[in-house]
Parts: sequence; structure tokens; C-alpha cells
Amino acid sequence: MENSMNTINHDTHLINLRNIDDLCCLALLFAGGGIAGWIYEMLFYRINDGMFVQRGQGLGPWLPIYGFGSVFICLIAEYIRRSKVLVFLVSALVSGVLEFLTGWVLFHLFDGLRLWDYNTEIWNWGNIGGYICLRSILLFAFAGVFLTFIALPVVQDMADRIPRRVFRIICLVPAALFLVDILGGYILRIW
Repeated sequence: MENSMNTINHDTHLINLRNIDDLCCLALLFAGGGIAGWIYEMLFYRINDGMFVQRGQGLGPWLPIYGFGSVFICLIAEYIRRSKVLVFLVSALVSGVLEFLTGWVLFHLFDGLRLWDYNTEIWNWGNIGGYICLRSILLFAFAGVFLTFIALPVVQDMADRIPRRVFRIICLVPAALFLVDILGGYILRIW
């Protein structure tokens, strides 16, 4: 049943940061991106290491950098979504910069902490300092196109079709669990 009170005009703006339902869309894509990244890494490291390796610092099946990358790409796609090629290129750039800066900051400001190191992995062409490589950037570029032209419109359509309260619960519960798990993991490491 479509609820016309929930209808958002997505033709003029992809995301309106002043609209609670658009923020809920981003929250769901944050959690979904984190989960998709965890699945990708679990499968990749199964191939790379020959066994499954638990990825991430929390208990849940999610990785924060993929959630943040998903949100950043969606926000930037607001301005370039008319061209799939441009979304692909900008997604590659945004995710490459995010991954490089995150890796560099973790290593240089947190006593050599490395959550990933492309120096030791297969398919690491274009590796820069172990922080980024062409394989990861290409994957993230394709993911940016998927997010912009498939995932976000599906979530926005869901926002238009189901009752507002149900939509917000569907979006905010996984995102809240993700954030609590991340923060809890960091707090436990400090103690």
C-alpha cells in the first residue's frame, strides 16, 4: 500500500540531508555497505589465504570503511548521477582517497596499525604503500555505480511505499547495531 504522505521527490535531488527519510536511506546504505564489504573481504581472504579469516574489529558482519565509503559515494553522486561513467570514475577516486587516507592515518597515528595491507595480497596491481591497489579501486568504482543506480533508488522507492515508521525502523535498527558494535569494539580494545 503506497502512502502518499511518505512520497519524496527524488527526481530533483538524490539525497536531501534535511529530510529524515533520506537520512534513513543513508543509514541503511551505511549498514548494507558495511555488510557487503565484510562479505567481499571474507570471500577474498578465503581465496587469498586458503581459509576464512574474521575481518573487522566488531562482533557483527560489517566493516566501517565500506559503510562510510557507501555514504560518501551516495552524497557525491548527488551532483554527477546523470553519467554512469562519471559516477564510476568519481567512485574510484573517492574510495581510493578514503582508503588511502584511512590506511595512512591508522598506520602513522596509531603506532603502525594496519587493518589491511595490499603488499601481502594477491591481485595487488598498482599497490601504493599497501594502502590502495587497482583491484580494490575498480571494485569500489563498480560498487559506486551499483549504489547510485540500483541500491539507492530501491531504498528510496521502499521509503515511498511502506509506512514511514516501518521504513525508519528497517533503516535505523541495522545502522544502530552496526554503530554500537563498532564503538563497543573500540571501547573494549581501550580497556
